[in-house]
Amino acid sequence: MKVGIGQDSHKIDYNNKEKKLILAGVEFEEAFSLLANSDGDVILHAITNAISGVTCKNILGKIADDMCNKRGIKDSKEYLKEALKYLNEPISHISISIECKVPKINPKIEEMRKNIARILNINENCVGITATSGEELTEFGKGNGINVFACVTVG
Repeated sequence: MKVGIGQDSHKIDYNNKEKKLILAGVEFEEAFSLLANSDGDVILHAITNAISGVTCKNILGKIADDMCNKRGIKDSKEYLKEALKYLNEPISHISISIECKVPKINPKIEEMRKNIARILNINENCVGITATSGEELTEFGKGNGINVFACVTVG
């Protein structure tokens, strides 16, 4: 059994009304997006980093940057799929913890769980998602960004 821990965070861009907010591959109807070269899916980025922790192959770095900047691939699902190519063992469970003031995560948790399970080809009962507002104690809790931790268990 192996465990990988991944983290990612992005600032909220309240000025870009054209770019959609995407979390776990699910579109939110918020009037803001996340600052990023890609679609900024902070949840899929944290999962990708967790898988990189297991495989020791750093995807969110040169590989994803090349995919984004040289090939124009902005969809974070593609970075996660790239990370999965190096994983030689099945994922048995994933736990995701989100800190943000906005958007409200709870109404979309089930949709996000299903989408993550579909991308990872695992049962949705193996995908746990929790969220906290952060009580305005951090920049994320004050509405300035979204912070995500992911823990992946394989084997």
